[in-house]
Amino acid sequence: MIVFQSLTRKKLETLLLPLGGPRPEVRARVRAQQLFQWVYQRHVTDWDQMTDLAKELRVWLKENVEILRLKERQSHQSLDGTHKFLWDLGDSKTVESVVIPAALDSKKNFPKSGFAGLPQDERMDSERWKRLTACISSQVGCAMACKFCLTGVQGFDRHLKIQEIVAQIHELRRLAPITNIVFMGMGEPLHNIDAVIDACEILIDQFGLGFSRRKITVSTSGLVPAIYRLAKESPVCLAVSLNATTDEQRESIMPVNRSYPIHELLKACDYYSENHTKYVTFEYVLLRGINDSLEDAHRLVKLLRHRSCKVNLIPFNEHPGSEFKRPEDLQVRSFQRILLTSGMTATVRISRGRDILAACGQLRSLFGTARGSTRHRDWKDAIAPTAASLTSQTVEGSGSTISG
Repeated sequence: MIVFQSLTRKKLETLLLPLGGPRPEVRARVRAQQLFQWVYQRHVTDWDQMTDLAKELRVWLKENVEILRLKERQSHQSLDGTHKFLWDLGDSKTVESVVIPAALDSKKNFPKSGFAGLPQDERMDSERWKRLTACISSQVGCAMACKFCLTGVQGFDRHLKIQEIVAQIHELRRLAPITNIVFMGMGEPLHNIDAVIDACEILIDQFGLGFSRRKITVSTSGLVPAIYRLAKESPVCLAVSLNATTDEQRESIMPVNRSYPIHELLKACDYYSENHTKYVTFEYVLLRGINDSLEDAHRLVKLLRHRSCKVNLIPFNEHPGSEFKRPEDLQVRSFQRILLTSGMTATVRISRGRDILAACGQLRSLFGTARGSTRHRDWKDAIAPTAASLTSQTVEGSGSTISG
């Protein structure tokens, strides 16, 4: 059986072409548009309910094409509105997705009860919220082995298939009006570039999920050849995990830098900006005593000041078992101030969903579905109270809703 979500609209047209009829090319194009709309926009998964399709086509679809539904193993909503999902993939593997709300007025705090505690006129579907971001995964585990990343501890199991990437968004769109997508969950997206490029094509297809290309961001640890390819083949936005200002410093925490040092990485980012007329976002995880000094800030200015970019500073999200620590808030503000006074755009990311283990790889490790789970038992012991709370709230099946 062919999985529907593995097909771009062009590939679907090619699949339907041999079915014939008058003007087969036109017929295949129209049928592909109809099917995309039924599945991705109306969320219909029963071929018989697609009433404007010929009966013969529906019979053929039932015999040859299936629509993937991900099975939800866990679903938890944070007090700040962040909602995390752990999906079963059908081969004993699991993968995570997170829905992250952003308040239109950042000065207003989330209610302690999450979205469910908001008055009806201030819930998720109102103008009170300007965006709802889905953070999705591209691999089971990760091969990049960045030392500060819990998913890196888990190691690499396999690439996600096109349909497994698309299905994450397809499932979340059934539950909430997702507006933005970031490939910042488990895995290195550009290590799985074939599937990511096709998935992005489906996500931005006007007859498919219909996202703006400017609302989709693919993140990378710095696979330079794949950055050039993404620039040529996909119109989405790029985020790069820089995290250091010298090669020696970066190699100590990100092994990928041994193959693609900073000057090669920045050259590829310049190419991306020039070909997309869009800035590149540089992610910079601040690690206490490693890369958070004011000297680092000044070196970062020298590296990036004349480039079309913005910097997203991310104070490290500490977890037991890690050798790294979060910088003091004063140090974070001082670091940011140096960037801002140089004329750069620099924001500080606020940690979200900490009460539900929303950071990448945490929920998967907690429930023992990650290959490296036994290597961080100290982490699991330390978060035992949170684990007990989450396990008691387990939601089985795929019937969850995001409050709002």
